[in-house]
Amino acid sequence: MFNSYSGYRLFTRLAFYAVLALVTGLLLNEVVLVLLVAAVLLLAWHYRQLQRLTHWLWRDRRLTPPHGSGSWEGVFNGIYRLQGKNRRKVNQLIGLLGRFRQGAEALPDAVVVLDSDHNIVWCNKLAQLMLGLVWPQDSNQRLDNLIRHPDFITYLHKGEFRAPLELASPVTERRTLEVRLISYGDRQLLLIARDITRIRKLEGMRRDFVANVSHELKTPLTVLQGYLEMLETMAESDPLQSRPLEMMQQQTRRMQSMVEQLLVLSRIEDTVDIDLEQTVNTRQLMGILKDEAQALSQGLHQLDFYCQQGLDTHGCELQLRSACSNLIANAIRYTEPGGSISVRWEMVAGGARFSVTDSGIGIAPQHISRLTERFYRVDSARSRQSGGSGLGLAIVKHALGHHHSELQVISEPNRGSTFSFVIPAHLLARTPQTV
Repeated sequence: MFNSYSGYRLFTRLAFYAVLALVTGLLLNEVVLVLLVAAVLLLAWHYRQLQRLTHWLWRDRRLTPPHGSGSWEGVFNGIYRLQGKNRRKVNQLIGLLGRFRQGAEALPDAVVVLDSDHNIVWCNKLAQLMLGLVWPQDSNQRLDNLIRHPDFITYLHKGEFRAPLELASPVTERRTLEVRLISYGDRQLLLIARDITRIRKLEGMRRDFVANVSHELKTPLTVLQGYLEMLETMAESDPLQSRPLEMMQQQTRRMQSMVEQLLVLSRIEDTVDIDLEQTVNTRQLMGILKDEAQALSQGLHQLDFYCQQGLDTHGCELQLRSACSNLIANAIRYTEPGGSISVRWEMVAGGARFSVTDSGIGIAPQHISRLTERFYRVDSARSRQSGGSGLGLAIVKHALGHHHSELQVISEPNRGSTFSFVIPAHLLARTPQTV
């Protein structure tokens, strides 16, 4: 029944039928009439087989095709063979889809599959718990009709998914979610939502602890410094007392500087958004930075400042000044007397670039990725001698984050370093002028 199609057998049968009709016509002396009747009978037989095939395909529930004969035997058997292949492929796809769903259900995040029109194709159980979806009732529903948060709707329609979005869960506002959208296939989207409530709570507790401790330390340090200054005045004639008091005063100033930097870092971290409508006069800012650098260097370094005209930017002047000051102070601190330091504010392809290049001791490659961590020091002994607290670059990182920028570091040991960042073009106040 399931023999493969044979063109030779089909031709042989057709030729035998035609010869039989022709011989019968010759015997009856009615060749044309007999051939016509034979053609009509052949056509009727083919129509009957076609009707059986149609009935089997559309009405008959049996998997096996009807028994065919002649040229239709290969058609019936071929269709049945294709059906078997399709069933095997469908079973494989069903098994693969089942394994995919099991894997997606095992993920610790909410997962929603969207089509090109943002309709829900599938979601896991965590998506139902975190996002308030109901499956399968919400199948083929637009996601922006179910999650009505304005920030999420803007994020979804904007189509720029490089950065995640944080928003309150539609189920309860006490839960904070981090939502990521990933494009794949033919304009399809994969939404992944993660519960970051505990992480944000711990970060808030850490910030509050650092801010409170720093604030509480500021008053006793001020009192201690005042009494040390008084004792230094009283012990000027006694070298045995003046040296310890001088060391105590030095460490007190160092600790006070660290407390002030902790407070600055806490204020920057607590600032969720800055007013990007304010304009920062970069030439005036560079003048202030130059005066600070000259006072800190005390004439021991060759300082070169350059500011291109027309590069005023929108942002927080206090945060930008803090970031630039820390970069310049680090360059002076880690450059030997007589070395050169170049500070430049100029136009580049992506916006306005601020850079500090020094001829100092440089940094080994393994340390560069960790420079912006709190209290991380490449050389702890040298940092203590130079008064470094390990907080300056952490302040720079958070300040630049509010201005859509990030710190770039290029350095080689004993060959100097370049610390730079680029304020993007959309934050510039006006079209720059080349001078």
